[in-house]
Amino acid sequence: MPKRIVILGSTGSIGTNALDVIRHNPDRFKVVGLAANGNASVLARQAAEFKVRTVALYDKGMVPLLKASVPKRTRIYAGLDGVEAVARLPEADCVLVAIGGTLSILPLIAAIKAGKEIALASKEALVSAGSIVVDLARKYGVRILPVDSEHSAIFQCLLPDGTRFLRNIYLTGTGGPLKDVPRERFDKLPVSRVIRHPKWKMGRKITVDSATLMNKGLEVIEARWLFQVPSERIHVVIHPEAIIHSMVEFVDGTIAANLFYPDMRVPIAYAFSYPDRMPNDLGRVDFFKLGSFTFERPDRKRFPALDLAYAVCGKTTAPCVLNAANEEAVNAFLRGDITFTRIISLVEKIVSVHKEMPNPTIDDILRLDAWAKEAVRRLI
Repeated sequence: MPKRIVILGSTGSIGTNALDVIRHNPDRFKVVGLAANGNASVLARQAAEFKVRTVALYDKGMVPLLKASVPKRTRIYAGLDGVEAVARLPEADCVLVAIGGTLSILPLIAAIKAGKEIALASKEALVSAGSIVVDLARKYGVRILPVDSEHSAIFQCLLPDGTRFLRNIYLTGTGGPLKDVPRERFDKLPVSRVIRHPKWKMGRKITVDSATLMNKGLEVIEARWLFQVPSERIHVVIHPEAIIHSMVEFVDGTIAANLFYPDMRVPIAYAFSYPDRMPNDLGRVDFFKLGSFTFERPDRKRFPALDLAYAVCGKTTAPCVLNAANEEAVNAFLRGDITFTRIISLVEKIVSVHKEMPNPTIDDILRLDAWAKEAVRRLI
């Protein structure tokens, strides 16, 4: 029987790649629910191709267009409640959470409480509410399988012993679109240059995060929760070739690395098929064409976001504030309201005035998220 999958964020980069994995493996996977932000036309086409009868749009204003584009028998949900309803679908076995931003927290929690296996691509939920999400997953006996290439790599390197013999984690990254650009030129670059990633095809927001290295900082926080490892044992390594997707060092000094041709369909397929592996016709690593691998320390002076993320990693609510402020600042940059270097300076200001809150609830997290975003808007 095919594994029945819900995709939250189906019209985004991860969602469309996930659907391509399913398209090429119809005997193994079946889509039973789709949810998107506001792209009604693409969602309707996806629902038609995969014969999905339950869909949701976060943007209620786009629902009339969706209704006009799908069969009458299709169940249509709207708003955040609607996305949560799709996350809880009784017929689903696995929920891929690929919604950007803090919006992902509540549907993720809904899926966990419904006992669904989670394929997690939205790092913001663990960054903002890591302790809550991890505790709930443990309480409901739910497995969280990472989809981010780096965290999937770490997960695979740790098999079969988990973190029992782990000493250090090495998170690799390409260095982003601005790796070799002098800092004095950052604010002179157009948005189109900043979002031109050398290796990955990603959404605009996450590509800006890659350019500031905030994305790597958020991945450090995510790894801290996924693998229950303190941040001082998580190290960032710049690896421009993007073939080694992360590494782990064990207590005996041996190191395991996970390598694959950079294509997000690889970790998506692994999360869907775990503990099995599936053959595919995607790119293969050719060592003789590569010739060599290079590794560098991240330039923390040019990219201060990384130190900022490490500084909040062990705290309770500061990661939520960091993530929310960054989300708002990046959106402002993409609109042309602020310069590139002001993104992190705004985030740093908001984090510096935040007062830690012990044992936050989800309501606390959502309030802090809204406060941080509004604080950024006021500063702008």
